[in-house]
Amino acid sequence: MSRIKNTFDALQARGKKALIPFVTAGFPRLDLTVPLMHALVDGGADIIELGVPFSDPMADGPTIQRSSEKALANGMNLRKLLEAVANFRADNCETPVVLMGYANPIEAMGLETFAKAALDAGVDGVLVVDYPPEESEAFARAMLGQSMDPIFLLAPTSTPARFEQVGRLAHGYVYYVSLKGVTGSGQLNIAEVAARIPEIRAVVGLPVGVGFGIRDAATAAQMAQVADAVVVGSRIIEELEKSPAGEELARVEALVRELRRGVDSVGSPT
Repeated sequence: MSRIKNTFDALQARGKKALIPFVTAGFPRLDLTVPLMHALVDGGADIIELGVPFSDPMADGPTIQRSSEKALANGMNLRKLLEAVANFRADNCETPVVLMGYANPIEAMGLETFAKAALDAGVDGVLVVDYPPEESEAFARAMLGQSMDPIFLLAPTSTPARFEQVGRLAHGYVYYVSLKGVTGSGQLNIAEVAARIPEIRAVVGLPVGVGFGIRDAATAAQMAQVADAVVVGSRIIEELEKSPAGEELARVEALVRELRRGVDSVGSPT
């Protein structure tokens, strides 16, 4: 049983929802990646999404694009990211870590090589934005063969047929993109999200995390009313961008605590 499933099961037993913050590995500095992961946990993260920086992202808005560009300029790459996860695991064996990124760095390393290295580092799940489910049989097999969860995106435009495709391959949870657009864009329509999540759950049979557009405790609380997990990325990157040197960890931890309060202000649906 995976750390991700254990986490969701434990939260459900307590009537709680998951908080999943995102940071880009190597941003704003290489030496902050592991301390930031610990700060997210100290603030109340249940699962960490760690962004794999990539030069040509298709789903990320300008905020996360900037963080990826800076991380790459800092020298971050996939092997260094896995080293960071292994260093995080030296002090934390409980919090699931999910890598979120694009196919190119994985393909460059080789899928099987990546899967083994990720397992050895302590990764629990992998979400590859540009691996569509109809072309992801080999990816899913490689992840499951190393006891990691292949995680997939669903969007407002996804069809019932796509739900079924994802349901055959996905493990851990699915990530529902709440907006038609890139990360950090647009306004949330809670009613639309609330209508879609039961349809997804009925077919996929996994917890549904919702991201894109969640920026504060109030929107986190709204989303926690309908979703199993709340994913926050751009808002955390923005906090890092405006934090003076030396204050990054404290400010990110404080932001995650605020989001945690919002998520915990609601309980599981009956």
